[in-house]
Amino acid sequence: MQFQQAKPVFPRGKEFEKNIFATFRAEIPSLQNATLYITASSFYQAYVNGKFIAFGPARTAKGYARVDALSLDGLESREKNEIVIAVTGYNVHSLSTVCQPAFLQAEIRCKDRVICYTGRDFVGYLPTCKVQKTERYSVQRHFSEIWDLRHDTSLTPEQAKAALAVVEHAPTAIDRRAPYPYYEDIPVKAAASGGTLTFDPTLPYRSSAYSFPPDDYWGMFPAEEVVSHPFEWVQRQRQTQCHADRELPLTLRENEYAILDFSRIETGFILLSAIAKGSTDIVIAFSEDASPVQFAFTNMNAQNVIELLLPDEKRVDFTSFEPYVMRYAMIAVRTGELRLERFGIKTFMHDIRSVHDPEIQNPTLAAIYRGAVRTFAHNAVDIYMDCPSRERAGWLCDSYFTGKTEFALFGNSQVESAFLENYRLYRNEGKLPAGTIPMCYPSDHQPTGHDRPNNINQWIKTATEYKFIPQWTMWFILEVEEYLRERAADADPEQFRPCIEGLLDFYKRYENEDGLLECLPSWNFVEWSVANEWTQDVSYPTNFLYAQVLEAVSRLFGEESYLKRSREVREKAVAQSFNGRVFLDHAIRDEHHRLVRQDDCSEACQYYAILFGGIDMHDPKYAELYRLVTTVFGATRREEVSGIAEINAFIGAYLRLEALLKMDENALVLRDIEEFFGSMEAETGTLWEYRERKGSRDHGFASYALVAMTKALEKQK
Repeated sequence: MQFQQAKPVFPRGKEFEKNIFATFRAEIPSLQNATLYITASSFYQAYVNGKFIAFGPARTAKGYARVDALSLDGLESREKNEIVIAVTGYNVHSLSTVCQPAFLQAEIRCKDRVICYTGRDFVGYLPTCKVQKTERYSVQRHFSEIWDLRHDTSLTPEQAKAALAVVEHAPTAIDRRAPYPYYEDIPVKAAASGGTLTFDPTLPYRSSAYSFPPDDYWGMFPAEEVVSHPFEWVQRQRQTQCHADRELPLTLRENEYAILDFSRIETGFILLSAIAKGSTDIVIAFSEDASPVQFAFTNMNAQNVIELLLPDEKRVDFTSFEPYVMRYAMIAVRTGELRLERFGIKTFMHDIRSVHDPEIQNPTLAAIYRGAVRTFAHNAVDIYMDCPSRERAGWLCDSYFTGKTEFALFGNSQVESAFLENYRLYRNEGKLPAGTIPMCYPSDHQPTGHDRPNNINQWIKTATEYKFIPQWTMWFILEVEEYLRERAADADPEQFRPCIEGLLDFYKRYENEDGLLECLPSWNFVEWSVANEWTQDVSYPTNFLYAQVLEAVSRLFGEESYLKRSREVREKAVAQSFNGRVFLDHAIRDEHHRLVRQDDCSEACQYYAILFGGIDMHDPKYAELYRLVTTVFGATRREEVSGIAEINAFIGAYLRLEALLKMDENALVLRDIEEFFGSMEAETGTLWEYRERKGSRDHGFASYALVAMTKALEKQK
């Protein structure tokens, strides 16, 4: 996608500022046959005649910008049609975008004729309504939203007009591949409960909520320059319930609150319509895990608050700039008085209106299927994401499972195509070892540190130093091979060859005398359990995965040498790790440099061996393992087994489902899905990150449950 005349512009000297907010305005005489072509950094919101029409752009690799083509034909047209585009440039490092200078590039065409474009027709402004110096929403994303609408309620105040300049070295414009988002207003018609707030200094609270402390590299404002801390304020208020089930509109006075319940998790932009009396300060707090009578934040390391400072006696129709996730919201009045007329969510999700539920007799499984569809929709807008809340990050391995879901639902892989293209476009700037790729992308990472984190606690402490997961790059190759073989037969495998050969060269540097991978650098990850502490020196789950990668490359490029190597790695890994009963996780070098197998054993390792070890589970020597997998292991353990660490949700539970499908144990697949996901869907209408009540309650890879369920049901017919 190339612009014909539009230039990338931004207010002069502001394109590198942190959390900078600018608006751009133009008028056109008619919307008939008009299309807005637009891209920006970091994000834009587009309005036509005051009506929200889009949020974007679709994210992509550093040095590129995807262009949206938004038809204006059919919108309500006036004699003069106002186009307003709001842009926030974050200019900080994150896991959800690449850090590039802020800019807007847009043009409106009537058929093939350009009638309006940046660099000539759009006027720029620097309104002060969006407070710049706020806390980070999360380290993985950017800044929290505080809006001061008392003095700057117009998007285009004359006094805020800014001189625009062309942004040098702007990204290369490329096509959007993912389908456009689905927007729908979901209102809440009544408050589930409400009452009064009282400051209580004895209440425990988190002054911040970050997976790891943000520093100068990640980008933040000095604490003394941040004037408001609504996340802390909410936690230090004791809630006293006074009423329940009050329909909107309702009036809230100073130190009063209302809790609103969507009945299931929704994802999108917060909508609020209200009239304030006096100078009014409100906080919108939201959570995936609270209750209709007591608000509490989800424990997932994100500051789920928006603060609004409202003008006196003037109706405000507010839409948050960024999308968020919630089942519950609390509207709390810090000062003043508020008449709350409307509250809701404008969805920001994949369009699933064409998806039809299959006939599933089991009502719990049918509900899980619907929950999986919604979970996918929330996490597959422009890329595959882990969650639509804390991170909105495009992680590998997660994507291996989510890719299966998209194709199962739609028979195409549009989002996956964009996701994989982003990785193909990635260019190593020297921060990662030669040949490798990031663990999630688009994102920013620092150079590699010295220590090697192998569990979550170490990762949290050193996350700003570690850039990639070697095993995730292997899942990338498996996904690419499956994508090309099963989902995109017309795509050219050669476009992936440079990336894959670079990874193979990287792996080869770590092959030991047995041809097995040993002492891979950075953050080695096989599963969120104690198994992740057993990844050095020779990790057998990793080597089973490596064998599968070599076989996939052989299929992809038709090279027999990789198939031969795959067999050799499998044979060595099986021979070294199997103790006659189960597969053990790793071997380490002793003081004589001999490789000594350890007794550490995880359930996850068994599934790596079953899936990728080339073993025949009906061979009598694996009889005890077969018994453990089918009668002892599961969504919950059937009996105590000493010495074998239990799986966690990711990726152990999903590897188990894949292994059971391979073993044709379809009834167990359905049993595990019902036991593992049933209570999740019943509570939030979505599927979660962990089996425990922590983290995200809406996690993209969990949508794979519908794939495993469908396969098992079909096999049972």
